[in-house]
Parts: sequence; structure tokens; C-alpha cells
Amino acid sequence: MIFLFASSAFAQTDAVRWQAPVDLSIVDNPNDNGHGLLLNWTISPDDAQLLVYEIWRIPTPGAPEAEWFMVGSAPRGSEEYTYFDSDATMQGEVNPAYVPIGTELQLCVRGRAVDGSVSAWTPVLAGTGQGNWYHKGKTNILVFMLLFGAGVLYFISSSKRGKELFIRPIPGLSAVDEAIGRATEMGTPILYVLGTGTASDIATIAGYTILSRVAHRTAEYQTDILVPVNDPVMLAMGQEVVKAAYTKAGRPEVYNPDNVSYVSAMQFPYVAAVNGLMTREKPATCFYMGVFHAESLLLAETGSGTGAIQISGTDQLAQIPFFVAATDYTLIGEELYAASAYLSQEPSQIGPLKAQDWTKVAIIIFIIVGILTLTFTSWDGILKLVQTPV
Repeated sequence: MIFLFASSAFAQTDAVRWQAPVDLSIVDNPNDNGHGLLLNWTISPDDAQLLVYEIWRIPTPGAPEAEWFMVGSAPRGSEEYTYFDSDATMQGEVNPAYVPIGTELQLCVRGRAVDGSVSAWTPVLAGTGQGNWYHKGKTNILVFMLLFGAGVLYFISSSKRGKELFIRPIPGLSAVDEAIGRATEMGTPILYVLGTGTASDIATIAGYTILSRVAHRTAEYQTDILVPVNDPVMLAMGQEVVKAAYTKAGRPEVYNPDNVSYVSAMQFPYVAAVNGLMTREKPATCFYMGVFHAESLLLAETGSGTGAIQISGTDQLAQIPFFVAATDYTLIGEELYAASAYLSQEPSQIGPLKAQDWTKVAIIIFIIVGILTLTFTSWDGILKLVQTPV
């Protein structure tokens, strides 16, 4: 907000030619944290002659006009203005308009015309902002979250009671066991690439959940799994995930920490190293799960050249077409997020997934109903307009 400051000469020499706005009231602005005040007034009888209504603040009760300053304006015809307390500093300097939350503010309003003439002042009124713990304008969000939470609890409870919840088959995940079995038969390792994102990316986290499942299977089949990463944090996480999977499978002695290795944090040196690893080891199966950028096609083409079965998944829309073209199976978008529930069949993961699916159905229905309602309402208006005699 831009604040304008008036000198005493400016305030006192303005020609008062118009009548003041009337019935000024100041109340707390609802649905905020205590920084706002809502001013309401009735327009001046001379509103047609005015340009704007100026909102002025009096720094202390009884202060002379020389110390008043303008804190905002509203165009003519307006009957309300929301005033928010400003920050303590403005462009690096102390802002004299700043007051702590809960401080009583003195405000008044007047009008100003194009020629600089002004109206009389309204009475000076005081107002105090109060913090509101509940934003009434977001009630719809609260209702939606409560319904969604109830749906999650219902589906989790149903799954725990033994009810089989249908999840749409995802070909890329259905082929995981087949791909691992092929690598075991050929006696070659499995390559698992987590992409060039960071450990905090959602797609990378989803990639770790799939890695846990794949590592558990490789431990059972005693097949090597190679996981080159591009981040030291991802290295530690990858080693823990693979180690935990091998321990859960009852074969902790088979786990080799060197199979999860740090390569490079730079994008293309990392890709070059992974491609070299593919060329040398010739893995029978390659997984690409996580965040990928320009390197997606470089990796997929190299893997295709080695004859590997390739399963990819990413939430990067620009890279999905390359994976679709160059890999055997692709998890598109949120299929990557659903993978952990699909593979584990854990009630705590299936419940939220089913609740999301039903929420999407409800949203689609609402959209269709809204479109149809708007369409027929508009069509009815058009018919009435056409049928109205000229």
C-alpha cells in the first residue's frame, strides 16, 4: 500500500466547497488476523462533483491537522474502504503509519474534486482491529476437508476389516515382478535411477517407495540392484531404504552398500556416468522413478539400446512423452504417487487413495452439473430475449 503524507500547509489551504460524507462507521474487518478495519459511509450529497474519497489517520487523539496523514483513497461513489495496518518498515525506512495489532486507530474521511477543492471532514472515529480465529469465507474448504477426512477413515477401516478395495490395474506396476524375474533369469543386475531431483521432491519420495518394493524382491531372488544417485542426502536415504528392504526379506547379509553409489551432482556428468554403467553392466531391467529433466531421453535411449525392460515414472509433464516413446511402461503423473499403495496393499495407504478417487468423481460431477446449469440458464435467457417483441 502506498501512503501519502500531507503537510500542514496542504491540509489547511484546501478550499472546502463540498459537503462531507455522512454516517461514517468503523468496525473490525472480518476474516483477518487483526490488521484490518472496515470503514463505511454514505456518499456526500455532492458526490458527482468529487473525484475520490480520502481516508486520513490521526496519529494521536486531538492531534492538529498538521500531523494527520492520508492512508488511502476510494473512487467517488464508493461507500466503503478496508484499511490494513502497514509493515513496520517501508522500503528500508521506518514507516510512521505502522501500529501494533490491537492499537486503537483514529480515522476520518473527506472528498476531493479534480480542481483540488475538498469536502468537509467527517467526524473522527476510533476503531480497533481484532484477530479472527476462523475465516468464514473458507467454510467450503473446511466442509470439504471434513468430508475427505471422513472418506479416508472409512476406506482405511473397510480395508482393515478385510473388504477388498478395487484399484485400477497399472500396467507398469503389474510388470515389476516380471521385470525382476527376467533379470534374475539372465543373471544381470537391475538398474534403479531416482532422477536428478532432490530428496525433498514428492516424485523422488514416491520413487523411494517403489525402490523399497523392488529391493525387497531382489533380496528374495538374490539379484543385484544398482542405484546411482546425484545427491549425498539421496545416497544416505537410498542405502537405508535398500538395507531395510533386504532386512525385511530376511537376507541382510546379501545387502551391499556399494550398490547404492553417489555419482555427481551435475546433471549431464551424472547422466554420462549412468549411461556408461548401463553399457558396461547391461542390466536386464531399468527403472526410472523420480524427477527427470532433459536427461530423460538420453537415459531411456541408452537402456533401450542394451535391450533392457524399462519402467519409468515421473510427474514432469514435459518429460512424459519421451518416456512413453522410449520405455516399455510409463507411470504418468499421479500413478507414480499411487504406486506405494498399489504395491503394498496396506490399508493405511489404500484408504487415502480411494478417498482421492471418489473426491475426483465428486468434483467431476459438480463441474458437469455447473456447466449444464449455466448452459440451460443462459439458453433460457437467450430464448426470452429472442421472443421479446421489439
